[in-house]
Formats: sequence, C-alpha cells, structure tokens
Amino acid sequence: MRVIRNATLADGRERDVRIADGRIDAVGEDLDGETLVDATGKRLLPGMIDAHVHFRQPGYGHKETWATGSRSAAAGGVTTVVDQPNTEPPTVTGAAFDEKAEYAVDSLVDWGINGGVTEDWDPETLFDRPLFALGEVFLADSTGDMGIDADLFADACRRAAEEDVVVTVHAEDADLFSEEAKERDDADAWSAYRTAEAEEAAVERAVGVGGNVGATIHVAHTSTPEGVDAARVGGATCEVTPHHLFLSREDLDELGTFGRMNPPLRSEERREALFERLEDGEVDIVATDHAPHTREEKDASIWDAPSGVPGVETALPLLLQAASEGRLSYERVRDVTAANPADIFDLSDKGRIEAGRDADLVLVDPDASREIRGDDLHSKCGWTPFEGMAGVFPELTMVRGTVVWDGEEFDEHDGENVRA
Repeated sequence: MRVIRNATLADGRERDVRIADGRIDAVGEDLDGETLVDATGKRLLPGMIDAHVHFRQPGYGHKETWATGSRSAAAGGVTTVVDQPNTEPPTVTGAAFDEKAEYAVDSLVDWGINGGVTEDWDPETLFDRPLFALGEVFLADSTGDMGIDADLFADACRRAAEEDVVVTVHAEDADLFSEEAKERDDADAWSAYRTAEAEEAAVERAVGVGGNVGATIHVAHTSTPEGVDAARVGGATCEVTPHHLFLSREDLDELGTFGRMNPPLRSEERREALFERLEDGEVDIVATDHAPHTREEKDASIWDAPSGVPGVETALPLLLQAASEGRLSYERVRDVTAANPADIFDLSDKGRIEAGRDADLVLVDPDASREIRGDDLHSKCGWTPFEGMAGVFPELTMVRGTVVWDGEEFDEHDGENVRA
C-alpha cells in the first residue's frame, strides 16, 4: 500500500490518503504504508470528470485522437472523459458505438461514450450498449450537422426515460438566430447571430419536454445566466465551460475566428453573471466542450471557420487559479469538477476522496501558477484560446492508483469504460 502524506484536501483538512489495488483504502492521519509522495503544503483533489469532450475519432483524427486528447486530459488533471456523438460515423447506432470504443482503448484516462440522435438513429441497438448518456442532443446544428426537430427530440426523451438514461441537450433555438448578423464579417458576428435569447428559449423547451415524459435533462455548455436560471427552474442540471466563464465578446478582437464556438461567447456582463452563479452554487458542473480544430481550419472567415475550441488541459488549472486568488473555494472546484458529475451520472466509484472510491487523484501546488501557452499543451491541435492567462497545473495525476502524469512525463496506462 502507498500513501500520499500530509495533503490538504478541498475542505482544508490535512490528511494522509492510502491507496491499494487502484482504490482509496483509507483517509486519515499517520497511516501505515509506503510513502508515494510528501504532499505537505499541497492540495489533493479528486480527478476531474469532464462530461463533455470531442476527441474526434473516428473520422477526424487529424484534429485530435483518443491518445493525444487523453494525454492532454491527464496533464490537466482530468481522469475521466465523456465523448460526444458528432464523429464520422455519428454515434447513433450500436455498431457506431462499437467502432468508437475500439478507438477509445488508446485512452490514458477512463472514459465514457454518449449516444446521439439523428433521423437515422437506431435506438434498439444504441440502448443495448453501455451508454454514458444520450446526447449531446442538438436542438440546432453544430459541428456534424446533427440538429433535430421537436418531434424527434420528444421521442428521444421518451426512449431515454424508459431506459433511465440522462439526456444531455445542446440548447439553442435556431428560429431565434439573428439573420441581420449575417450581413457582418467581423469576429463578433457569430455571437450576434446565435443570440442569448435562443439559448434561454431552447432550455425552457427542453426541460418542458423532458418533464412531460419523465426524462432527466442535463443542459450542456450553458453560456448565459438566463440559461442557468431556466435549467434550475425546470428541474434540470447544467454545465458551463471555461471559455464561457473566462472569456467574453470583448476578447474576440484578439481571438478572431479562433473564438468561434457554439454557443458563442457572450457579453462581459453575462460572463460575470455566469461566474457569479458558479460561485453561488447554481451551476452544477464545469465541462470543457473540448472541441479542437487545426489552426488552418480555424484561419478562415467567421462564416466558414468551424466552431469549437480546445480546453480539456486548461479547465482545472484555470479554476484552481481562481481558487488561489480567492474567487472560488476549493470545495466549489471539487464539486463542479468531480463530486457533482459523479452524482449526476451515477459514477459511484469516482468523484470524491473517500475510502472505497477509485484512486483518481490530482496533486497541485497552489502557489505554482504559470502562464498558459499553446506550445506547452498536449492536444494535437497545438493552440488554446486562453493563451497568456494563468493556471495552476497538476504535478501528479493518478488514474485508479496509477500515476499517469508526473508533471513531466506520461506513464502508459489503459483507461477503462466507466459503464462497462
């Protein structure tokens, strides 16, 4: 048995954490065992569960692979990732799920795979697979052109309710997009086009449909305070992304088309209000919507560039930086990155530093902040929208008791399907 000694947990207690057979054996003081690391003065958190990534395989391995994406995750303190269905082929049948799972065996961290919904989906075979969740179900087109109509969404929610599977929703109402914005060609035109009102209306509709059929709704990448409020009023859970928490339309002059994503960046006022909801406990989880594209693909007009930005390696460091500055408590960071995702998606082995849980652990020095540089990150795309911002990066990431990242090198490890 190995022991991480004198680590400060999210609640401020200093404890030893003993690890045996890939699990946390005990949490206490002066525990017996071989010392793995002396963590005096450092913070120990449960590994982040990123419930929203796009690792691009199959179909788009030139943007990211399960190998490169999972290494980027590990270097950022993410120990479980959940891949979304808009790959090629889209994950809308059992056979497509199986094909993606063959790529996922290259993952360094644990993983789950979501099933998708299109006119061509096959729920019979899809629900026969160990789905992490259904979705993201697109209520408006995004990368992969998987937007669906209201009747199909209701049918999908009904099927998910029967199978007791969470429905993750990309909530934007295309009927409320601003056609006038299409006359512009500046970087802010995308935000002007996909309006904040379109999100709020779609969230309200999604939670209404889900409530009518008894489905559990989780709203993906909520970008507005109004969207968060609508989710809470409707009894749904919601996630926010680091780019909607730390970036706004005021950054678009510098970001250009590299700041195009769905939903788009919002006003600085809305960004601040969203962060306040994170502080106040009204946001359930932070997930990255890690959606890498090559520099060449993003270097296009605002109407031709693909939507999406990388973020799996920088999410936890940005939140830890905010905690080190006193803007968030470490307990909130723990809850929105690990404990709450584990509760929402029924991952009873993960999400907390407790005896019997998987030893998915992240050790950080809260005083060791550094500048975020795309050249230092491990995603295949090689860039970041957070260039020049500060982050607190892990010096150790452990998945089920194995150190997969020691701050400098990766240790080869086979991630497991958390639903298998």
